[in-house]
Amino acid sequence: MPELPEVEITVRGLTPALLDRRIARVEVRRARMRRPFPSGLAERLTGARVTALGRRGKYGTISTDRGDSIVFHLGMSGRWRIDPVEIGRHDHLVLETAESGVLSLNDPRRFGFVDVTATDRLAAYAPFAAMGPEPLGDGFHAADLGERLRGRTGAVKAALLDQRVVAGLGNIYVCEALHMAGVEPATPAGVVPGAKLSLLVDSVRAVLNAAIAAGGSTIRDYARPDGELGYFARQWRVYGREGEACGCGGVVVRRAEGGRSTFLCPACQPPVGKARVRGR
Repeated sequence: MPELPEVEITVRGLTPALLDRRIARVEVRRARMRRPFPSGLAERLTGARVTALGRRGKYGTISTDRGDSIVFHLGMSGRWRIDPVEIGRHDHLVLETAESGVLSLNDPRRFGFVDVTATDRLAAYAPFAAMGPEPLGDGFHAADLGERLRGRTGAVKAALLDQRVVAGLGNIYVCEALHMAGVEPATPAGVVPGAKLSLLVDSVRAVLNAAIAAGGSTIRDYARPDGELGYFARQWRVYGREGEACGCGGVVVRRAEGGRSTFLCPACQPPVGKARVRGR
């Protein structure tokens, strides 16, 4: 599933093609993806000028001069395409600008979706209102993270995947950040020491910024709007590297936890042992 870096790269790729452009034609090519397309979407977009593009967590936003904001989620296999050679069966939404540019939302598995909300209510949009801070923003720091983890007895990895704790993180980048910080993924969230929390915040930022710089991680379906693949997988420290050597000399292992694979190096991510959970 595209995570924060892939959505950020998508928004950046769409910006030159959409910002300050007027949408001349909208074609909704199927009734639904994961959920139905909003009623009247084509009418609300046709003739509107795009005033801003943004991202919240794993969601992208496109705002217009009519006071509407389109919210999109790429699901498991979704991606936007700029000036595709042809429109295929998996292109479910097509936008054409007055400057003759064409964009299509392509999603073979149809787990993504498109929604619409008032721009002045964007922060209150239900998934956004419940989200924690953006990990690349000023609101993400060790003190706040410590408060959000206080009293939690579940694994720190699961806590970081909780969008209410921090927005936009998924399995790949949480595994990578925990390894960089030297934190065992199964550590109870409420006992991660303060020094490790600071290191973890820095590691999350570093991993996300490196992934964005590398164009994201292409595993199967993801590609940037210009068709280029993401190359961050070449920099993975532990994710997908079961049985390979870690930089510390240990060996990367994989565990199945909560329906997901967790990758770590036991040598440089040792358990912290039993400790009293903060706030208990």
